[in-house]
Amino acid sequence: MKDISVSPEVHFLEDVLKWIAAGELRVPKFQRPFLWRPEQMLQLFDSIERGYPMGSLLIWETPEQLASLDEIGGMPIPGPPDRAKVAYVLDGHQRLSTFLGSLHRASDAPRSEHQEDWMWWIYRPLGKEDREGSRYRHWKSGGRADPDYLPLRSVLRTVDFLGYSRQLYDVYPTALADTLVEEAQRVAHRIKSYKVSVVRMSGGTLGQAVEVFSRINSSGQKMRPDQMVSALTYETTGSVTLSDRMEEIQARISDSGFGEIPMMTVFQTVLAVSGEEDVQNTSWDIMAKKVQGQLLTAVEDTDRVLEKVVAFLRETVQVPLARLVPYNIQIMLLAVFFHFSKEPEEERLQKLRGWFWTTSLAGTFAGANTTQVRKFIEEMKAFAVGTGDLDYSDERARAFPERFDLRSARVRAYLIWELGTFPDRINPDGSTIDAIDQLARSHTETYRHVITQSRVDRASSPANRVVMRTPAGVSIRQALIDLAAENRTDVLTSHGVSLEAVERLKNNDYSGFIMTRQHELASRERIAIESLGILPPEQESAEADIDTE
Repeated sequence: MKDISVSPEVHFLEDVLKWIAAGELRVPKFQRPFLWRPEQMLQLFDSIERGYPMGSLLIWETPEQLASLDEIGGMPIPGPPDRAKVAYVLDGHQRLSTFLGSLHRASDAPRSEHQEDWMWWIYRPLGKEDREGSRYRHWKSGGRADPDYLPLRSVLRTVDFLGYSRQLYDVYPTALADTLVEEAQRVAHRIKSYKVSVVRMSGGTLGQAVEVFSRINSSGQKMRPDQMVSALTYETTGSVTLSDRMEEIQARISDSGFGEIPMMTVFQTVLAVSGEEDVQNTSWDIMAKKVQGQLLTAVEDTDRVLEKVVAFLRETVQVPLARLVPYNIQIMLLAVFFHFSKEPEEERLQKLRGWFWTTSLAGTFAGANTTQVRKFIEEMKAFAVGTGDLDYSDERARAFPERFDLRSARVRAYLIWELGTFPDRINPDGSTIDAIDQLARSHTETYRHVITQSRVDRASSPANRVVMRTPAGVSIRQALIDLAAENRTDVLTSHGVSLEAVERLKNNDYSGFIMTRQHELASRERIAIESLGILPPEQESAEADIDTE
């Protein structure tokens, strides 16, 4: 451990921004990207004008050369000056980006209706002292703002401020222009004279600096483990960090139509592929040292094996979307298999398919702790290389879920089965609907309630939901009752709804409809479970556990 010294300082905001513009104060790459919403940016300037404190900045002065951002607030930042002291922002990135991006904006910077352009063009409307809320505004069009909108980019530039003041005299009568200019001068003085508290930390190691950042970050959004390991291994990963590479992998999988795999899952997969079995370790500085030499190769291997995992899930197991995978740990364990088993034979793939269904239906990974996860990885490695087996013959499927909630692995397993069992759904008007495509966009709107009365017994059951389009103002319940005779059988069969269940609807026996359909679906699912060689549930239905990561 190296000694750390801390010294509080006070500086004009304008001077701090000059340090950034000169490349002397930098933002390390392990910081999150700019995440503030436009209204947060406006509130920051409003707080300054009202004299409210904005919180201190924490910077770390070190001789170490850290990988850092070359753009802050949409502004290019030069490299660190030769032989000059360089400091890194540990807390204050979002605030400093807002200041630099708006106060140092170039006059010819892009203006458009796109947020990435207009969010940096911040104005202080003049002559409207009775405003409520923030006194600041964005100008969201590509054109020039109204004459009485003071552009913040001019308040630190004397020539630009004088030019804006002259413009007011060109547009308004002298008396009104005098009033507006006086107000503009007060605003500019507030910003130019604003002092910020800077806590300067000197000494210490990179690991200590990252730990400090992860503890004190004022935004309340914790540093992700992959970002922390990226910071601690920057010498190995170079300017493109581990997080950057993982985000590329995540984006490729999402763009394939499978949807987004959680970043933590991708990160744990990288660790597992690197040979690490303790993938849930929270001592990320120790973890970084252990895997530092294997990271680049592990990321490339992860990219390759996750492609195989997605293909296996889609083609062999018939999982259409990432959001339906019951447990994210299954993705990581499948990646371990495909990493260590280069060309698995069909028999082994079918065994893996059975393992997926068994663990999904039985809730095998619910609440898995570090020791259990390590055991699962060891077991999968042994199976992949042919020195072990995946024996889950004593696992029993959990009962049909009584509540539709995608936070339940059992519900996700049910939906995978349901989507495969009813692939071609027909609407009452004879048109077809792609349930998977619709589910990829929104699961809450895809599976619509048949009975909308919450007080009806078992109204939350998956049996009370179907994927169907109806005319405006027509409920699913009414559409099922009014089905034309010529296509009634085809429509009902495509949704797994029996004539008996519809008769219950016609007689206003809503609970009876749900119970009838639930029994029919549970019976069909049970047959599928037994055909997989999995022990069927001991009871027909039960409350669905909320057990996903």
